[in-house]
Amino acid sequence: MANRPLALVTGASTGIGLELAKLCAQHGHDLLLAADTPLEDAAIACRALGAEVETVQADLATREGVAKLVQATRGRPVQALLANAGHGLGQAFLDQDFADIRHVVDTNVTGTLDLLHQVGRGMRDRREGRILITGSIAGFLPGAYQAVYNGSKAFIDNFAWALRTELEETGVTVTCLMPGPTDTEFFERAGNDNTKVGAGSKDDPAFVAKVGFEAMLRGDGDVVAGWKNRMQAAVAQVTPASVLAHQHAKMAAPGTAKS
Repeated sequence: MANRPLALVTGASTGIGLELAKLCAQHGHDLLLAADTPLEDAAIACRALGAEVETVQADLATREGVAKLVQATRGRPVQALLANAGHGLGQAFLDQDFADIRHVVDTNVTGTLDLLHQVGRGMRDRREGRILITGSIAGFLPGAYQAVYNGSKAFIDNFAWALRTELEETGVTVTCLMPGPTDTEFFERAGNDNTKVGAGSKDDPAFVAKVGFEAMLRGDGDVVAGWKNRMQAAVAQVTPASVLAHQHAKMAAPGTAKS
């Protein structure tokens, strides 16, 4: 296993993370896969593509979960870190359970930063490595009825560029993948499947992953998957926040799937 570069992929059990893992396998990486759900099927799929695979089922919202994942590298250098783990949360902020709110923040922000901090230091010291962080075009939008998730992704979208700048001239690249709605378990797990956005058309996770993976290989700063999402992101840059928040409410309020 030690003769091939190692890719560490989080949120790898399904969706975009699984597709990113498969792309890493196809490009000659061995894999350390992490998720808070079972990873047996993902491991089988990646082994079929020629990779040696280890898995860690852990809650990356916790320091213990991140430590368990880092320990699983056994000191082996991580050539590519694909930080894809994330959770959503629907309904109005004041109607949400605060434990659920905190778990979204700890998964999307705190745990992601903890992992980046530990793995990124090794990359910087070796002066090589690639980092792909899954942000979202949601980070451009004040997310009425999805406020915590969108706020967390606004942080990640912003943070990725800051980290990229700090790592200039070190041989380490940082790329932020910003998908739009994607056909994964995200909306169901977030309780958003009864919303207009949850019930609407979505991008293929294999397409989204390919866009992000290729951008990572090129060393791009960021990439928005899909022309409709690129258009939405561009419009969001010049639209007042109050208008964006009301538009988002029409897509994400509970029950809007029927409207």
